[in-house]
Amino acid sequence: MSVARLRRAVAESVVQTVSGLPRAFWWLWVSTLVNRLGAFVATFMALYLTLERGHSASYAGLVAALYGLGGVVSSLGGGVMADRLGRRPTLVIAQGATAASVALLGFMQDPAAIAAVACLVGAASNASRPAVQAMMADIVRPEDRVRAFSLNYWAINLGFAISAMAAGFIAEFSYLAGFLIEAGMTAVCAVLVFIKLPESRPVHSAKEAAAVDAVGLGTVLRDRRFMGVVTLSFLIALIFQQGSVALPVAMGAAGFTPADYGMAIAVNGVLIVALQIPLTRFIEHRDPRRLLIVSSLLAGYGFGLTAFAGSVGAFALTVVVWTLAEIVNAPTQTGLVVRLSPAHGRGRYQGMYTMSWSVAGLIAPLMSGFVIDRYGADWLWGLCAVLGMVTAAGYAALMRALPATEEGRRAGAVHTPSAPAEPEVSAP
Repeated sequence: MSVARLRRAVAESVVQTVSGLPRAFWWLWVSTLVNRLGAFVATFMALYLTLERGHSASYAGLVAALYGLGGVVSSLGGGVMADRLGRRPTLVIAQGATAASVALLGFMQDPAAIAAVACLVGAASNASRPAVQAMMADIVRPEDRVRAFSLNYWAINLGFAISAMAAGFIAEFSYLAGFLIEAGMTAVCAVLVFIKLPESRPVHSAKEAAAVDAVGLGTVLRDRRFMGVVTLSFLIALIFQQGSVALPVAMGAAGFTPADYGMAIAVNGVLIVALQIPLTRFIEHRDPRRLLIVSSLLAGYGFGLTAFAGSVGAFALTVVVWTLAEIVNAPTQTGLVVRLSPAHGRGRYQGMYTMSWSVAGLIAPLMSGFVIDRYGADWLWGLCAVLGMVTAAGYAALMRALPATEEGRRAGAVHTPSAPAEPEVSAP
């Protein structure tokens, strides 16, 4: 195939990927992108605490853990709010609280106050995620959801890649400026949601409203199939987290510099930005069971191959393998969560799913540190390969009898109509 034909094929794929989605989705997409463009604090928090404030590395780790703990708690709280208050109010409240707490954090001096406010920032910033995913499921047709989640994931990574580069320059000028810029951009997101996004939570009759009230967190916990997916999500998240928590440690112990790690891990962001949209058309209508099995194996073996890497190029090749798994897994798994969630309980279900990643973010550093210190990095990479195989087998078993319908799937589930579709447009 000539270069010109390849370009036309890629262009056609991109057009097909972004076309036919409702206007509300694109406003939500823009909100996600703007939010991630301003995500400076998470990027330079450790440097801020150790270099600017002069605190120890252990204190910086404690603050990071409290930030993650706030996210774990708010995952469930944000899901409940999305179902009870609505998606739009939850987003506005969460983003407004994030803007205020981030700005406050920039002015904190006392170590205890910094730790407490960091926990608040983690809670506020994570509370919006279940509402975003529930709203996306509300406003996008079932057959377009994998595509929509893929585009949203692309926006998250594009925004993070740009903000990560900008964070370094901003930090050289002023750490406080970084806090205030993130607070300002998050406030813009809250205003954007308030002005442009209508409430998408399905409208219920009196009988359906009673069913909605009956769906509590206990209902989610008793849903064995869904909790099985949450467990598998936790396992795959443990694997992916090693790219940021174990890979730099292992490369450093092997004599590589931070710049070497930066070059290797940069492949992850570049591939996601470059391939997420073109590959969306490939995965959109394929069997999610196979996609999740293959992506789990790629993730496990991708990190497993790290045990054999001896150069920056070899490390980069392992990053390519597990990044392909990430590109396939993220939208497919999110689509599966929506498929298994009743319309009147999407917020709670998405909250539980989000919590699995937050908990993995807390446990992954402890797990990797223990295994590397006791047994060595090669054992950790072998463990990742085993976890990938276990996760693949779990998806194969859980999805064997998956119902064919996209919405409700259990006997006695209340099926409520989604919000009316808005005029479709191909760009925001």
